[in-house]
Amino acid sequence: MAELSGRGGITPNWWPRFNFDAIFSAPNVILSLRPPMDDIKFHRVAEALREELGELISYELADPRVDSVTVTEVLVTPDRKRARVRLNIADPGAEAGAIEALTGAKGFLRKQLANRLQFRSTPELSFESDKEVPSVKVESLLKRIKKGRPRDGEPQV
Repeated sequence: MAELSGRGGITPNWWPRFNFDAIFSAPNVILSLRPPMDDIKFHRVAEALREELGELISYELADPRVDSVTVTEVLVTPDRKRARVRLNIADPGAEAGAIEALTGAKGFLRKQLANRLQFRSTPELSFESDKEVPSVKVESLLKRIKKGRPRDGEPQV
């Protein structure tokens, strides 16, 4: 039934026996430093949803309460069943009305996303205001850009 393995445990007969040292020490094996495919696909799905929702909200919805709304980020669950849409609302007083209007148009938006993106299943949408101040995001992006650029006196290569 089971045999004693060299590592001190019991290994079932059906357990695969691989020599991983021989596989990974071969000179023709190249280990990739890219993230797994699921991560790439996950970010692609979130970005496609953000772009399409931005266009739908800006151009397809006729509700005046969503005129000052821009989609800043879409967070998708790993099973891609739900998506949390973060919104930047220019008028802080109209925040509740804009979220209410988008919640009412949730079915229309989801149907349009299904037609445009042709996913196997379109995620259920929930809307929330992006609480982070945009200037903080801009400052952090500028710091990152500045770190990657040479100083004014240094020659560029």
